Amino acid sequence: MAYEYEEEWVPQTRLGKLVQEGQITSMDEVIDSGLPVRESQIIDILLPDLEDEVLDINMVQRMTDSGRRVKFRATVIVGNGNGFVGLGQAKDVQVGPAIRKAISNAKINIIKVKRGCGSWECACGLEHTVPSQVRGKAGSVLVELKPAPRGLGLAAGDTARKVLEKAGIKDVWTRTEGTTRTTLNFAKATFNALENTGVVRMPANHGKKEA
Repeated sequence: MAYEYEEEWVPQTRLGKLVQEGQITSMDEVIDSGLPVRESQIIDILLPDLEDEVLDINMVQRMTDSGRRVKFRATVIVGNGNGFVGLGQAKDVQVGPAIRKAISNAKINIIKVKRGCGSWECACGLEHTVPSQVRGKAGSVLVELKPAPRGLGLAAGDTARKVLEKAGIKDVWTRTEGTTRTTLNFAKATFNALENTGVVRMPANHGKKEA
């Protein structure tokens, strides 16, 4: 979802200036540049088809010298359903501002998910599932994603399913451990597993010469 800004955006980072000047025109170029994304407007320009969804809103209370202070914590997932997904959270005294801040944070935390056809039951060659088995952890929650054949769908809990859908994963087996009722940790663990799709794991003896 693209957002209009009341004031014209003035980039404060090198990456922001390169994007505004048209020297960087895609997220792949952003990743190749190695420059960190610190402004959500960069994502608005390069991924205008992003959609966002609120995963959870919690009331957080804290005691201070002046009494009890209440804030709302929002957890939001953003994605284009085609390999890019971001997870963010934020707090505010009002729900609306907390959600807007969380969306901005999710855009800044956006990652590229590597997809493929890693299931031995399927050889279609399309990017519909994860390329290999990956794991993610947050708090007590462990999420394991396994490649699945086309047509299976998302065999996952509600929170994980929303994260996977935004990333563009259409088929996957999942295994979970821990307190998955904690929406934030469940979402983080799933997001972490998707991050790990881009990690290349080499065999232990890779590069070693045989005696």
